[in-house]
Amino acid sequence: MRSHFKGFFCDQNGAVSVDWVVLTAALVGLAILVLSVLSDSLDGLVEYIRVQLTT
Repeated sequence: MRSHFKGFFCDQNGAVSVDWVVLTAALVGLAILVLSVLSDSLDGLVEYIRVQLTT
């Protein structure tokens, strides 16, 4: 049983997939954070553009 766990933990198959999933999740989290910080500024900019386009 011990050798089975040792073989499981030393196996490198799928490690690249896990890396990509973690990297993608980090980028999505960072994008959400940036958008939440800039949302107030973006709301003002969108309103300014809307007013300019209607006049």
